[in-house]
Amino acid sequence: MRPRRELPIVPLILAAIGAVAVGVASEQAWLALVVFGLWACTFWLVPVQAVETQSKRSDLSLTQDNVRRLLDNMATPLLLVDERRIVIANAAAREILGQHVVGQDPRIGLRHPAAVALLDSSEGGTDMITGLTGRKSVWQMTRQSVDGRFWLIELLNRTIEADVSRAHTDFVANASHELRTPLANIIGYVETLLDTDGEIDPAMQDKFLGTTLREARRLQALVSDLMSLSRVEAEKHELPEQSIDLVETVRKAASESGKIEQRHRVKVSLPDAPMIIRGDRQQLEQLVRNLVDNALKYGGEDQPVSVVLTGDGSRASLRVVDRGEGIASDHLPHLTRRFYRTDPGRSRAAGGTGLGLAIVKHIVERHRGRLDIDSKQGEGTTVSVRLPLL
Repeated sequence: MRPRRELPIVPLILAAIGAVAVGVASEQAWLALVVFGLWACTFWLVPVQAVETQSKRSDLSLTQDNVRRLLDNMATPLLLVDERRIVIANAAAREILGQHVVGQDPRIGLRHPAAVALLDSSEGGTDMITGLTGRKSVWQMTRQSVDGRFWLIELLNRTIEADVSRAHTDFVANASHELRTPLANIIGYVETLLDTDGEIDPAMQDKFLGTTLREARRLQALVSDLMSLSRVEAEKHELPEQSIDLVETVRKAASESGKIEQRHRVKVSLPDAPMIIRGDRQQLEQLVRNLVDNALKYGGEDQPVSVVLTGDGSRASLRVVDRGEGIASDHLPHLTRRFYRTDPGRSRAAGGTGLGLAIVKHIVERHRGRLDIDSKQGEGTTVSVRLPLL
């Protein structure tokens, strides 16, 4: 019950008596009365306000149901543990650990040696838990004390970050290997030529120089593709703004693809009317050249390569078809990975870098399109690209 606000009569009477007793003038007596009264009221009002503030704070106190509703609306998995029992698990935590986790011992609910070690720690802390919800999952687990009795457990999913880091490490390792191989060949042949002091058979010298030139060109192509892949990946989230005619783009790129002596094998079928899309002309030309180059390299030596462009009113469909040996079905899901090759020896001999289809995939993604690869061994391979028309 709140105390009543009553007028502090006693302090005011004492102030009046004191003022008259010292014989001060009438105006000064009343001034002393007012000052002393205000001073007394200060001591009277402070306890009342403190009680009222405390009462308001008690009205805002959180119950267990309020805490549960608050935690349920958070995207981060959270557990509230009372000694050895999970008393609250929000929706995100129940989704990854199971609906039955509430009421369990947290060591049973988490079921991971590293997590149990952190739970048994007297001081809490943070640790990275690998394999908590899946073989490759990575979670950052934090355990901290709340009010000396409860423990709050927070789980942050770091799986995507770990995957990106792994992919980056693999890419650097693969790129280093691909660069090291032609460099080693170039250095080896040049050192051999220098050690002969000019006393070498002309035919052998021409062979060494030819190999060195071929490896240097391979190295140049690899560096060029790495730079192209880097640019495409940096721009893949930016929708192109140019309006271009896909028919003319495909015609130009297809006519410039492959070696000059192979271009007669390329058969192009294009519609008469323009097909306008929103795109990056340079990247789309690179897409066509990469697909046609692959078809010329891995298709039959004397077999034609078909480049067909059609449209259905909403989408343009580009198909590049070769009549080579085809690709086994277990390789198809991995063809757009960087440096992936079905036959590494044949690919390197043909001058392939292992990056062509990875570049194509990123270009298609930037243009909000779709890439499909269909192949049958002994019949050939068809690569289809579908892009939205304006």
